[in-house]
Amino acid sequence: MKILYLNYEFPPLGGGASPVSYEIAKGYVKRGHEVDVVTMSYRDLPEFERVDGINIYRVKSLRSKKEICHPWEQLTYIISAKKFLSDRLKQVAYAVIHAHFIIPTGAIALWLKKRFNIPYVITAHGSDVLGYNKRFALLYPFLKRPWENIIKNAKCVTAPSDFLIRKIREITDQGTFETIANGLDLTTFQPMKKEDKILVVARLFPNKGVQDILDALKGMNLGKWSVDIVGDGPHRDVLESMAREYGLAGKVRFRGWMDNASNEMKELYGKAHIFISASYFESFGLTVLEAVSAGCYPLISDIDGHRFIIDDDRYFFRKKNIEDLREKLKTLITKGTDGFSVNIERFDWDNVMHNYISLLES
Repeated sequence: MKILYLNYEFPPLGGGASPVSYEIAKGYVKRGHEVDVVTMSYRDLPEFERVDGINIYRVKSLRSKKEICHPWEQLTYIISAKKFLSDRLKQVAYAVIHAHFIIPTGAIALWLKKRFNIPYVITAHGSDVLGYNKRFALLYPFLKRPWENIIKNAKCVTAPSDFLIRKIREITDQGTFETIANGLDLTTFQPMKKEDKILVVARLFPNKGVQDILDALKGMNLGKWSVDIVGDGPHRDVLESMAREYGLAGKVRFRGWMDNASNEMKELYGKAHIFISASYFESFGLTVLEAVSAGCYPLISDIDGHRFIIDDDRYFFRKKNIEDLREKLKTLITKGTDGFSVNIERFDWDNVMHNYISLLES
């Protein structure tokens, strides 16, 4: 089967959905399918390359940063992708389209269906669901009708958690929906000799709650413990100022954006004793899954996206509750994290890909 694969955020661009989409594409190829990815250009990335059997085409677009893409930049991707595909589909035929994100990528999939009669499946990731992210609040009213039309015309809309499917169905029930969890190669992030380290991995936006973690650390006697914060974003300057103001500069290190496949990232996960996610909402807590795979004790906010992965009260603190986070972190630091176990086998990519293959072949 020849699959047209659309995503404006494909590695090395983007956040959590980016490596997920890469693994799905790789999974299709591994099972004998041909995959053509059409994604955004960025600086000196090649217009075409073949990686792990995946054909990657990058169309001209305006994108200023690797880790974030603004709506007007996404619009340039839509325009360029349509032009590129108009020419390509004169020579190549695709059996199906797999698009990631209802908006903006779903707009291209709908256009292709109407013009070339190619069926499409969409995977939603969170920020593309109306009302999910306050960052796009001003745009949501203008997108409602086209957004609903994209969903209605899709063969199926998948999402990585039941929570996100419910969010979509609260707005429209005119579509076919299926929960397919994100996956992880459980050999990628492995436990190493643990050190007195706390790890945070997140895009640095207010909704990720990193400021709550710093508030919880304020005045705490960390002893030999240190904190690594991996990620970048518009909130970074504010967070770094907080760390200095709280006297945490010697204990908290901001490491910036980091390639998820890098040895340095694997080492940070592998050596950390504790992983914290204080996010206010997640469609699926992929970083939590990575951390657990690497043997980190997860201390995470009590939200649906996290509960979908782990449903055990001892790992949770109340969302936005700094005192609850502080007390539970103090306990872990003083009493240790021995004897915990979380079963994540159901998220192995082989299990997840079976669901995607069944969906596309149907």
